[in-house]
Amino acid sequence: MSILRRTLAGVSTLLVAGTLAAPAQAAAPPGGELRATLEAIHEAGMYGVYSAVRDGGSSWKGASGVADVRTGRPVKPDMVHRVGSISKTFTAVAVLQQVERGKVALDAPVSRYLPDLITGDAITVRMLLNHTSHLADYIPGAFPSLLEGSLDSLEEHRYRRVEPEELVRLGLAFPPTGQPGTTPGSYSNTNYILAGLLLEKVSGMDAERYITRHVIQKAGLRRTSFPRTPRIPGPSSGAYESFYGLFDPPRDFGVYDMSWAGTAGAVVSTMDDLNRFYRELLRGKLIRSGTLAEMQRTVPVAAGGGLIPYGLGIYAADLPCGRFWGHDGAVWGMLTQSLSSPDGSRQISVGLNRAKYQTIDENGQLVPHAIDYAFADHLLTALCGPAQARTLSTPFTPFQADRFQLKR
Repeated sequence: MSILRRTLAGVSTLLVAGTLAAPAQAAAPPGGELRATLEAIHEAGMYGVYSAVRDGGSSWKGASGVADVRTGRPVKPDMVHRVGSISKTFTAVAVLQQVERGKVALDAPVSRYLPDLITGDAITVRMLLNHTSHLADYIPGAFPSLLEGSLDSLEEHRYRRVEPEELVRLGLAFPPTGQPGTTPGSYSNTNYILAGLLLEKVSGMDAERYITRHVIQKAGLRRTSFPRTPRIPGPSSGAYESFYGLFDPPRDFGVYDMSWAGTAGAVVSTMDDLNRFYRELLRGKLIRSGTLAEMQRTVPVAAGGGLIPYGLGIYAADLPCGRFWGHDGAVWGMLTQSLSSPDGSRQISVGLNRAKYQTIDENGQLVPHAIDYAFADHLLTALCGPAQARTLSTPFTPFQADRFQLKR
């Protein structure tokens, strides 16, 4: 699970130099350009990648590489994929629907709804959704070997079932990252497990069932769900985790109980479905326009060594051709990126089946990989056009906010 890492902030800074270019007006890039840039991601070392691009009424989708490195089974454009922290947008929409119904107040203390887990009035519902609660992330507690310099937890917990209340307690056991409400915020999956529990309390429904009925089905998504078993439902790829070279060869975590991610990151979807979801959201089909405007009020949030403009379960990406909205996600072995123009007319969603393929230098800094340059080219070709993409040579490594580095 993750958000757009420091390198999306880097793309905004290096490519836009602090200013927004005019929104892209060019027609959708030719399929040949998109195909070539997609294949370049695979040729750079990504096992398999699939992408869906839309521009108004035009659409394109493609895939390159393998879904199974042992058999050579190819990836397909419509494979079901673990989308990680993109789940946070789904959860935020569900909570905001309850705000519209008058059952939740954004600036009310979380303790009003979950007194058994959160005490005091300092942390509000808004702070959960925009990551300014400063509650620590539960991930190191859920995978304790990471704190001991080992990856053993990842394999040991493959079939573990964990309840959301336990994840919250793990997060609360760590010191907070700051004072509630202060900026920059600090990205934490604990916030969105709490948001799911809050949703259950006020709706009277299991959170995943509520999101399925009132967000996923309302958006008309046919292949998006919270899986009921450790297997991904439908045609899917392996999920190959490199962990910055510590798994060599990369280990396949395609079968994994995702209760450790829950309402913070357990959703599976297709790239087409993700584009439809964000299109419906940005066009006011899932929440009202005033609520959407509230969702798009951003604050700076620290993630992966940089700051990004984060709203309520969605963030802004300022690219050379304008501002885009969306989220990204990283779980063991799978990465996802989804971005849409403000009106939902220009979109891209991309899934990759190998995670943490980069290396870390002696200073703890991420070393960009050839995949990152190829990914930037594909993304910018889709959203800004091939002419603009060809003028840029900046790596784009958007999958590192949850760096999960080992304690040395």
